[in-house]
Amino acid sequence: MSKTGIFMAEGCEEIEGLTVVDILRRAGLETEMISISATDSVTGSHGITFHTDSIFENVNFESFDAVVLPGGMPGTLNLGEHEGVGRIIREFAENGKLVAAICAAPSVLGAAGILQNRHAACHPGFEPKLTGAITSEDTVVTDGNIITSRGMGTAIDFALAIVKYLKDEETVNDLKQKLVYHH
Repeated sequence: MSKTGIFMAEGCEEIEGLTVVDILRRAGLETEMISISATDSVTGSHGITFHTDSIFENVNFESFDAVVLPGGMPGTLNLGEHEGVGRIIREFAENGKLVAAICAAPSVLGAAGILQNRHAACHPGFEPKLTGAITSEDTVVTDGNIITSRGMGTAIDFALAIVKYLKDEETVNDLKQKLVYHH
């Protein structure tokens, strides 16, 4: 079974992070919310506080098949400043493991140098920060083992693209039916 880690930073966009957690778990995928702070309590950009499953320093990333970066401000800046996050996303990208980012967070992938000659999407206005990328206005863009998306309004599509990548189209269609999602 695939295992996915979702990096939760102070100031993250709650919907982008928690929607992915919810949908991946509904798909039967092992999903771990990982705080990049020294505590398992994270407060998002809209003042919603939630508890994560683990703290970055205590995680063995060798058992993971994918990592996800939610956007939001200042969450994206916090992700970008975290040395460990940069190291993990570069390792995962180089080793063919899934790296997914939504909203402003694809800028962290750009800064890490993993979007070179890759198609990618982001929140409008962040395109210049996708260093080396071929930018797109599509809702979700999958280019090899990199999935990017535009923002809070695309969070369900983003999560379903991750499910499709880690499982299959049949699971996605089943989820859409159960979620009453007709997009």
